[in-house]
Amino acid sequence: MSYPEFIEAFPSLDVPFSDDVLQTSAVRSEHGLVAFLTFLKDMEIPPHSHGAQWGTVVEGEIELTLGGETRTYRVGDSYSIPAGVEHGARIKAGSRLIDVFEEADRYLLK
Repeated sequence: MSYPEFIEAFPSLDVPFSDDVLQTSAVRSEHGLVAFLTFLKDMEIPPHSHGAQWGTVVEGEIELTLGGETRTYRVGDSYSIPAGVEHGARIKAGSRLIDVFEEADRYLLK
């Protein structure tokens, strides 16, 4: 299942991954950034930190390491990453996530 056509029509994000690995759509306001993510290939995101982030798994699964503790999140699960906490992830191909960032400029829109 894909996101509705109107969501896929939102601008994409300027992320350091090619479109054959990760497809993105996003809405930004002065208060934050909402990203709709579709992972087309297995992906590993190295440990990093930034402002607060909240996400939910729409399809597939994500193995998230947050502050040294690893947990697998599946469809319907949500996660909250406090500002400044180091985290990394392994995400399976076919996964779809909605991530909300407190930093409106976390990623630029294309």
